[in-house]
Amino acid sequence: MASVSEQLASRINLGSIAKAEDLKKRILFTLLALIVYRIGSYIPVPGIDPVALEKVFERNVGGILGMFDMFAGGALGRMTIFALNIMPYISASIIMQLLTVISPQLEQLKKEGEAGRKKINQYARYGTVFLATVQGYGVAVGIENMSNSQGIQAVMDPGTFFRLVTVITLVSGTLFLVWLGEQITQRGIGNGISLIIFTGIVAQLPLALSTTFELGRTGALSTLFIVFLLVMSVAVIAFMVFIERAQRRLLVQYPKRQPGGAGSGSAPSSHLPLKINTSGVIPPIFASSLLLLPITFVSFNAGGGPEWLNTLSLFLSRGHPVYLTLYISMIVFFAFFYTAIVFNPKDTADNLKKYGGFIPGIRPGENTANYLDYVLTRLTVLGAIYLSLICLLPELLISKYQVPFYFGGTSLLIVVSVTMDTVTQIQSYLLAHQYEGLIKKSNFRRGRWVKKLFCSARLDAVRELSLSYL
Repeated sequence: MASVSEQLASRINLGSIAKAEDLKKRILFTLLALIVYRIGSYIPVPGIDPVALEKVFERNVGGILGMFDMFAGGALGRMTIFALNIMPYISASIIMQLLTVISPQLEQLKKEGEAGRKKINQYARYGTVFLATVQGYGVAVGIENMSNSQGIQAVMDPGTFFRLVTVITLVSGTLFLVWLGEQITQRGIGNGISLIIFTGIVAQLPLALSTTFELGRTGALSTLFIVFLLVMSVAVIAFMVFIERAQRRLLVQYPKRQPGGAGSGSAPSSHLPLKINTSGVIPPIFASSLLLLPITFVSFNAGGGPEWLNTLSLFLSRGHPVYLTLYISMIVFFAFFYTAIVFNPKDTADNLKKYGGFIPGIRPGENTANYLDYVLTRLTVLGAIYLSLICLLPELLISKYQVPFYFGGTSLLIVVSVTMDTVTQIQSYLLAHQYEGLIKKSNFRRGRWVKKLFCSARLDAVRELSLSYL
């Protein structure tokens, strides 16, 4: 039987959204912020020859530059102020989360609650500035060495001044996007950082579809294969939605106190939901961002550097076994790592014991923590396999059939996960609005009943007063 929230969610429509004023303001703010982001992704960095740069990216669309450009929403291919996007912030967040496990001081800050988290986020911002500066300088130097097939350089006036302007512009663009993402999270709908990446990917999907159809028109891809690709994409998305919604519900019971303190009666039950993919889309993003950091410099200097650099560039190319091995290994590692950060079995067991809850057949305390760790480890194994398959299949298709990169596993995971999270938040706001409406309606009816009762009592008093005069 469906729960009350599920029944209310089934009745959610556009009409209910129109009645929720706070939700409309949040959606409008989110849309305006994303429009600002998309406008900024078309403002170029000074000193760039756009025609020559476009020719360079046409040759590298399937390589690491195409991967970087995917996260940037096409901003890197146009060399705009948002070319780095928010990848430095994600890399800095990864480093800070790793340090919270290693450093006792940072671990203590994490346990201090909201104040500690704000301090850690501040350190992550400092790290973002440093990484964005390093990556911005690498991008500036790399673009100076780029030229099209006619030998025309992508930078019109290379030199120290161009590098300085580029670094300042790219760092400022990254920091602005971090601030914009935080504003979306606070005043809008959904996670701002995720929505920025989501918007960049979705904005490039029409180009990816047109490229795919053009390959079919020219005969590079067969029509049957394109149909198979589209059907497979729908099937993969359906499978992803199924896995993302899948839960392992552990039965939790609480003792019911009898009135007057006569002991405990029948125990009410509840469930502790554990998702198969607890880490969500974080592992592929983390793995991609960490791979981007060293590979960017390798790709810029490949062919003109030392021999070992050229060999490393070959090993880290798309579809190479070394690249795929590193990619999958990082996904598996971050799946376990992020799950351990998000869900602590010991803290959960202590909270259950504190409020009198217990899992049937498992003793409270340490035994419950071990059982939760046992279940969570096996769920994480399934989640890591699921993430690896989703990310590995498109990589093989891209390397073998030259499918546009935007059909990659990471992009699909981001689109599906962010969409589900945003829809869930919208449903939560609508449910709250419906409950608020029901409460107001109930109070109104109760007020009318009280008013009717008061009027009837007043009429009875008048009637009694009239009878006394008679």
